[in-house]
Amino acid sequence: MAVTSLGLTSLLLTGCGPADSGPPTLTWYINPDAGGQADIAQRCTEEADGEYRIETSLLPNDAAAQREQLARRLAANDSSLDIMSIDPPFVPELATFLAPVPEDIADSTTENTLEGALAGAMYEDRLVTVPFWANTQILWYRESVAEEAGLDMSQPVTWDQLMEVAAEQDVELGVQGSQAESMTVWINSLIESAGGTILENPEAPADEIELGLDSEAGREAARIIGTIGDEGLGGPGLATSTEGTSLTEFQGDTGSFMVNYPFVWPATQGAVEGGSLDQALLDDIGWALYPRVSEDQEAAAPLGGINLGVGASSDNPELAYQAVECIVQPENQTEYFLTNGNPPSNSEAYEDPRIEEQFPMAETIRESLENAAPRPQTPFYNEISSGLQQTWTPPEGVEPETTPEESAEFITAVLRGERLL
Repeated sequence: MAVTSLGLTSLLLTGCGPADSGPPTLTWYINPDAGGQADIAQRCTEEADGEYRIETSLLPNDAAAQREQLARRLAANDSSLDIMSIDPPFVPELATFLAPVPEDIADSTTENTLEGALAGAMYEDRLVTVPFWANTQILWYRESVAEEAGLDMSQPVTWDQLMEVAAEQDVELGVQGSQAESMTVWINSLIESAGGTILENPEAPADEIELGLDSEAGREAARIIGTIGDEGLGGPGLATSTEGTSLTEFQGDTGSFMVNYPFVWPATQGAVEGGSLDQALLDDIGWALYPRVSEDQEAAAPLGGINLGVGASSDNPELAYQAVECIVQPENQTEYFLTNGNPPSNSEAYEDPRIEEQFPMAETIRESLENAAPRPQTPFYNEISSGLQQTWTPPEGVEPETTPEESAEFITAVLRGERLL
């Protein structure tokens, strides 16, 4: 019986030979999209001319679930993690498990990369992932509301100006106030725009982390969030408002100004084409850079998007980085923007005239990404973000004299193992 089994095994192994004789297959773990990453994988496979093939594997919809799956599999030395689409906040936590970016790849893939997008791909002053596409919030506004208020939207505007208009005209500001990642995004951008930072020593171990929340910048952020919440300037649903619900409110009769991502434009266009919204609404929408906290300091808009990392346990890290180099080519970033609505991280990709035709606010997006600020870059990002969400919500309960201090104390205690999230 043993001889028979051995013979069968030999036959099976021999039979597998031809199937394994082709080029190496690289698995690219992608975040859900409209098929753009799969299209790029196909193009790069064809351009590889038999040197490698790229297959895509879908990660969960939720960013936190994506992080959890990647972290567990990387820690288990999963060799199938050749290429990964990674949210910028998760880069520091996963950096230890990523293959170093070769110098020539780093040089070629970061040429003409927008400053904010590049900052989100780095950790400990080195490039640990390659920027692919970048995302940011801009200020969307109803031109009729701005005109009535006498605001010159060709010039920077401040949060105080927007709050004043909302109070005077009895309209709602579109912000995201729910206890979710969007709250961390808002807090971080306000503090960075005020010249501060949430995390002062990002490379420190958990028990030595110093937070910049209890500061003038932190109190300014709390003043803005608390005022919008306490005075009802964000509408009755502010405490549960997300990017989607704030867009719906912005499209309604009380819409005025809104900070949100570029998906706003194609979503509104689609609604007009489908007949659920009037063309007059689309014609009334304008856009500008993220609001300033103070008149004399540029705003630091939110930074999102996707970077590409290569697993340290991959069987083909060199080929994987060759594939990454192909994936992030400016022409691929251009097509991805046009087909999936995700903005390029490379300034050269914005030069295609089709982009301005389809996204007339593309230059504002590009400029915003130059000045965008990453969220705290630390392996302990999850603890910091969750702590912020718990202590800065609901918005109407945020107080400038107490919230920043109490938030810092709570998060510090969590990091030291003295309290639980």
